[in-house]
Amino acid sequence: MNLINVENVVKAYGPKPLLDAVSLGLDEGDRVGVVGRNGGGKSTLVRVLAREVEPDGGRVTHARGLRLGYLTQRDWFPEGATVRSVVLGDRAEHEWAGDTRVRDVLAGLLADVDLDAPLAGMSGGERRRIALARLLVPESDLLMLDEPTNHLDIEAIAWLARHLKGRRVALLVVTHDRWFLDEVTDRTWEVVDGAVERYEGGYSAYVLAKAERSRIAAATEAKRQNLLRKELAWLRRGPQARTSKPKFRVDAAQALIADEPPLRDSVELTKFATARLGKTVYDVEDVTVRLADDTGGRAIFERMTWRLGPGDRVGLVGVNGSGKSTLLRLLDGSVEPVSGKVVRGKTVQLAHLTQNLEELDPERRVLESVEEIRRRITVGKREWTASQLLERLGFAGDRQWTPIGDLSGGERRRLQILRLLMGEPNVLLLDEPTNDLDIETLTEVEDLLDGWPGTLVVVSHDRYFLERITDHVVALLGDGRVSLLPGGVDEYLERRAAGTAQTRTAQARAQDAPATAPPKPKGGQDWKARKELDRLERRLEKLAGQEAELHEKLAAHATDFVKLQELDGRLKEIRAEAARVEEEWLMLAEDID
Repeated sequence: MNLINVENVVKAYGPKPLLDAVSLGLDEGDRVGVVGRNGGGKSTLVRVLAREVEPDGGRVTHARGLRLGYLTQRDWFPEGATVRSVVLGDRAEHEWAGDTRVRDVLAGLLADVDLDAPLAGMSGGERRRIALARLLVPESDLLMLDEPTNHLDIEAIAWLARHLKGRRVALLVVTHDRWFLDEVTDRTWEVVDGAVERYEGGYSAYVLAKAERSRIAAATEAKRQNLLRKELAWLRRGPQARTSKPKFRVDAAQALIADEPPLRDSVELTKFATARLGKTVYDVEDVTVRLADDTGGRAIFERMTWRLGPGDRVGLVGVNGSGKSTLLRLLDGSVEPVSGKVVRGKTVQLAHLTQNLEELDPERRVLESVEEIRRRITVGKREWTASQLLERLGFAGDRQWTPIGDLSGGERRRLQILRLLMGEPNVLLLDEPTNDLDIETLTEVEDLLDGWPGTLVVVSHDRYFLERITDHVVALLGDGRVSLLPGGVDEYLERRAAGTAQTRTAQARAQDAPATAPPKPKGGQDWKARKELDRLERRLEKLAGQEAELHEKLAAHATDFVKLQELDGRLKEIRAEAARVEEEWLMLAEDID
């Protein structure tokens, strides 16, 4: 069944149309991802499809009785609203509590949110989860999501992907999160130059298909260039011959020259010279950091020790509020520890990309803001001016004289990255660097960072980006330490899920426990219990040793995919057994003084 049909739609803001005679349709069961450059028309396409804006030409038709759920980039709520009033409306508790889907949405997105809490003063991440819950609670025929992963942490993104995959609903998603696109979509629309190019498959299939189209286009262009050279050579054969050439041959050659494709904006970043790093980059030794308040503050890090060496490429994950940005500010010196020390290498030249875009003066021109860092830089054997580098980053011609306040979020982000790299740092701290960047720019930034020789710490909810540019992942799991995760983001999600399950089990036991605790074992029973406790402790130590050995084997067989799968399977079995033994130990320990 056709849900939305679009015929010859035209929509423009200014002289250049964002959508130019676009015709397409959405049917039941379609799962479409929309990609394209910032400002290319992705959100405009979604708004036109949702009939939020009227097209300048053409027609948009919705099926009769279409139940459409539309998530915009900005989350708007009525003044004075509570979480309950926004998500559940006036539905009675027995009504929504009996609905499996509603319970799943509340548990997945709002488990840590009080339903009667007012929305005023909530963080961007909390407001985004509430907006998603409001959208997912009702039944829908079609969900249209514009940047649904904005402000969400990795755990929430993984839950959203699972929920959407298990739901019978048509889907249209605009996002720069490539992992999410691969998980939830099976078709891709690319909005480019006013048209919508269609590809079968999710993001990975789209990249392969686009590469094949580029290969065919390159072969066609090579053939055309050969013909061009032959025509020009024929035209240049002596003055006498040139005057006798038939006019149609001259016109054909000129047509070939005129058909030369325009140069694409080159957003390719080049490798920057970096200062040499010594053996020590950062040594965080026995550090405690607390949030300041009247009671002495909540401990974010408790006696934490962590080493960051030359050439390390680290991805940092954790739930919102776990201290990721605080850890970066601890490294840059803007946060001081309560105890312990942070040893910084003498040769460290640090650059910190924060989430804040306001540090750029909105009155300054783009070129001026780069030249105040450095006017020229030598890369390899060639010297580049600030203007030349800006042009390579997509700021061509007059765009270099645009006030920073007039730039889009993505352009300002690119400018920030360029300004940092112009300083030739050898340590980069990147806090959510993918914010506001389109997929094409992301791949170019990845290409730069992939070959960048310094030390790198990245905080990002973009799994694809993290896995692309980092060598290992560490996590903040709420225990005040930095934990190495050999299994990457997947291991982080497994640990989080296991921790949540244990917490819920403990809460359930506490609620179901009788008011008067049963008597603890005495005498011989107590002796037997302690003996069993010792046995369980020895078993846990043995399992820990086996897990450490497996981690070493994983590192040793990093290039053997078959062996890695075998070792990973064994590692999961050991962790599952360790969790079971630990739970037995905890239950037994509760009964012993």
